[in-house]
Amino acid sequence: MQVLSLVWGILAIIGLLIGVFPCLGWLNWLNIPFAAVGLIVSLVAMTKATETQKGGSIAGVVCCAVAVVMGAIRLVLGHGLV
Repeated sequence: MQVLSLVWGILAIIGLLIGVFPCLGWLNWLNIPFAAVGLIVSLVAMTKATETQKGGSIAGVVCCAVAVVMGAIRLVLGHGLV
């Protein structure tokens, strides 16, 4: 499950990077819920992992959290949020 959370976080970051380009900001409307679900999956994986196996889960949490926050900032700056 740690690998799943890491891959999910990487895909969320890739979606964030694509959504930064002009005319592709609408992708953040899809990427924020995707990253939020990935954040939940990563947190579950982190709670079920042993102390020595939490690396992938922590990376997934960080990547998904960054994708959610930066995506929301991008939507606010692009007037995508009301």
